[in-house]
Amino acid sequence: MLTNKPDETRIVITGVGLTAPNGNNLAEFRKSLLTGKSGIQKLNIRYMGEVLAGLCHFDPLRYQKKKDLRRGTRAGSIAIYCAQEAIADAKLDLAGFDKSRTGVYLGITEHGTVETENEIYEIKQFDYDVKYWSHHHNPRVVANNPAGEVTLNLGITGPHYTLGAACAGGNIGLIHGLQMLLLDEVDLALAGGVSESTGSFGIFAGFKSEGALAFHPDPEKASRPFDNDRNGVVVSEGGCIFVLERLSDALKRGAKICCEIVGYAINSDATDFIFPDKERQIQCIKLALNRAGMSPEDVDIINTHGTGTVEGDLVECQAIAAVFGEHPHANINNTKSFIGHAMGAAGALELAGNLPSFEDHLVHPTINLDHLDPKCCLNNLVINEPKKVDKVDYILNNSFGMLGINSVVIVKRFRQQS
Repeated sequence: MLTNKPDETRIVITGVGLTAPNGNNLAEFRKSLLTGKSGIQKLNIRYMGEVLAGLCHFDPLRYQKKKDLRRGTRAGSIAIYCAQEAIADAKLDLAGFDKSRTGVYLGITEHGTVETENEIYEIKQFDYDVKYWSHHHNPRVVANNPAGEVTLNLGITGPHYTLGAACAGGNIGLIHGLQMLLLDEVDLALAGGVSESTGSFGIFAGFKSEGALAFHPDPEKASRPFDNDRNGVVVSEGGCIFVLERLSDALKRGAKICCEIVGYAINSDATDFIFPDKERQIQCIKLALNRAGMSPEDVDIINTHGTGTVEGDLVECQAIAAVFGEHPHANINNTKSFIGHAMGAAGALELAGNLPSFEDHLVHPTINLDHLDPKCCLNNLVINEPKKVDKVDYILNNSFGMLGINSVVIVKRFRQQS
């Protein structure tokens, strides 16, 4: 493992802000993951009727005024809530920071779909007369909207943008924040991912047309990665933003350090629009390990991407087995079994849900795993109940997306002298 890096080149997480279908802060989220509480419910959506979805229940008025909500977007509100919560968790006083040296980097799956669908639905009632089209439409649908709304809310004047990275977006937002700190472009980064996907009938219809939209009589049992009876994706919304700092800066202000980011990788399959490529996933995991100076035996927890699709789950299990062996030391879990697929927020939320393992030495389980698919049978897959372990030093987080974009992040329990 890499050691003796200068503190200026070590990037740490000092704050976490999130909203998930089963929790509006890390403590609530973690409690739900340890007690088996799902966040999936029924949702009636236009043109489709009843579907199953993961909906968040945070209070947007905690950090915004009603006029802000009327003008802005759901994704913007999620991002603002998460950013404000992350700053509070990090015990940061932004007034003491140079806001021109603060950056906002958010991964997304898509943006603007919800607002465009809503506007078309509204003008349909007026025989498609465009004079009824909202004058707020353009700032709502531009791709940088969620990150831009954060800067407006917090008065941040440094760089902001979103990174369109499909369902790898949450990891990639985090990676980009790290890179911008290393490049000395900023001194503080708000980085992660957001998703408002449940507001779009199109994403539900798209998965349904592919035969990949999950259904189950009990909504809380619908998201079932690696289970022999899995039948697709549960679409969810959510967000998670991390405060990232150089270790030297965090130590200087006496910050509580959640963990250190020690490895990461991004690559592309270049093979198919939807179906994943095992070899490229293997390559991505190995690249992250190599960058961290680690061997597979060093990893204590692997949080899987597994979405509940037959092909996707199988390919990821094959990739994990190829890198870590059929009987890996690491304990393996899955967070989507609780919250569904939060798209652009997924990678960040799933990493966050595992961070408390550094302190409590508990590995949260994969729930709804009643009949393990023999083809997904990995050793140390934590099923239905939390697992107590002796120690957790390293967590590896997989996050893969459509059009073959792959991302892996590795974090370690913080030790100053390492």
